[in-house]
Amino acid sequence: MAVKEVLKMGDPRLYRVAEPVKAFATAELYELVSDLFDTMRAQQGVGIAAPQIGVNLQVVIFGFQQNARYPEAPPVPETVLINPTLTPLSAEMEEDWEGCLSVPGLRGRVQRHKALRYTGFDLEGRLIDRSVDGFHARVVQHECDHLNGVLYPLRIDDLHKLGYTDVLFPEYARRPQHETAEDGQ
Repeated sequence: MAVKEVLKMGDPRLYRVAEPVKAFATAELYELVSDLFDTMRAQQGVGIAAPQIGVNLQVVIFGFQQNARYPEAPPVPETVLINPTLTPLSAEMEEDWEGCLSVPGLRGRVQRHKALRYTGFDLEGRLIDRSVDGFHARVVQHECDHLNGVLYPLRIDDLHKLGYTDVLFPEYARRPQHETAEDGQ
């Protein structure tokens, strides 16, 4: 298990535009993806991007069956998405709360496209092409923002919609520690 340090907001490496992956099915890529899954699970996140552990490549992972911080969210299939492209399926937007492993302890309300199509590649270079909506679409957009050097607070239109998780959601503060790892997408 290789849990990596998650970079925190303010680290300049989080604001870079990530480079595309050029070689698939390599030992280095398999190791990176394994590290991402180990780190995401250790932090109880629902997704993480390679730039969050200091690797400037267009690689995101996400997915869960059940998550303590998002108990009402439907399952999202565990996915490795490399060199992604997102295409909104309509102009309809939704605003909801987000957290981030790189912005620990805070939550903010962010507008996202309600439905989108994402394409990209898996570890072996096979095409992924999915149309999704709701929480799945939100997670993908959040993680792919990291590939463009964007953290969710940059998308908040009113800073009154940003606050500490334990103030906004005091029920999290009452949960056992293993259920309250810092919020993450």
